[in-house]
Amino acid sequence: MKNICKLLKIDYPIIQGGMANIANHTLAAAVSNAGGLGVIAAGGNEADKVREEIRRCRSLTNKPFGVNIMLMSPHAKSIAQLVIDEKIAVVTTGAGNPGPFIANWKSAEIVVLPVVPSVAFAIRMERAGSDAVIVEGTEAGGHIGELTTMALVPQVVDAVSIPVIAAGGIADHRQVLAAFALGAKGIQAGTIFLNSEECPVHQNYKHLIIKAKDTDTIVTGHQTGAPVRVIKNKMARQYIRLTKEGATLEVLEKMTLGSLKRAVTEGDLETGSFMAGQVAGMVKTNRPVREIIESLFDPVEKYKANLRVL
Repeated sequence: MKNICKLLKIDYPIIQGGMANIANHTLAAAVSNAGGLGVIAAGGNEADKVREEIRRCRSLTNKPFGVNIMLMSPHAKSIAQLVIDEKIAVVTTGAGNPGPFIANWKSAEIVVLPVVPSVAFAIRMERAGSDAVIVEGTEAGGHIGELTTMALVPQVVDAVSIPVIAAGGIADHRQVLAAFALGAKGIQAGTIFLNSEECPVHQNYKHLIIKAKDTDTIVTGHQTGAPVRVIKNKMARQYIRLTKEGATLEVLEKMTLGSLKRAVTEGDLETGSFMAGQVAGMVKTNRPVREIIESLFDPVEKYKANLRVL
């Protein structure tokens, strides 16, 4: 099985999550410069905007970085070609099946890493030619599946022969070590980077993460088939109330339209959608990206040596 660091040409086996409206060129470059794999989130942007982000990232780092393509975006097809044209090293995908694009990406020598929520989808992605899979548990922030990281990762490890990267619920070296114990060869993290000095989100967003407790996230959108984990606020509670009252999909979509952007750029505490994982309660300070990554991996060997297995 391939070593993730060799596969991605990085120093630490960590991928920064492709957080829409958040993971821009500044954050991606900082993660890559610190030895991980930075990722630019295409989100719902048009190809020209993504191209601009790619070129800005290249001005800040000479290390490999990736692009995350949200496949439900109306611009997914054009961005799928853009990453070939721009000679991107790595593509991660979410919110759809990247199968139709994988052969062309592989012909362009792009490493393909789909985010998967189940064993069946992981097997499908291996058969389609993916280099590895990012297995994301429901602890993660943003759009999520139903299975936990602890339950899902070892089942995927047993089902596929390509490397598995664990995501969801990872905020310190103990959880990194647990991911390795489950059979993962690397991790993907998102929430911990929200409070990096290089992350572009509004200070209100960062403050919510820092003051979050273990029970301060909630999942909206179960009824619509698109569950999303966010920090509890007025909008999230209102959304849950309206779904229980039988609100239509149109009403719910209107409420959430632009809510992530309001959180990221305006810090709108009432109507913003502050996406974050359950580990938000573990994030207590704003730190440089490099310090965050080093804190995840440098203590692992020492901590492993001190473990006592009964």
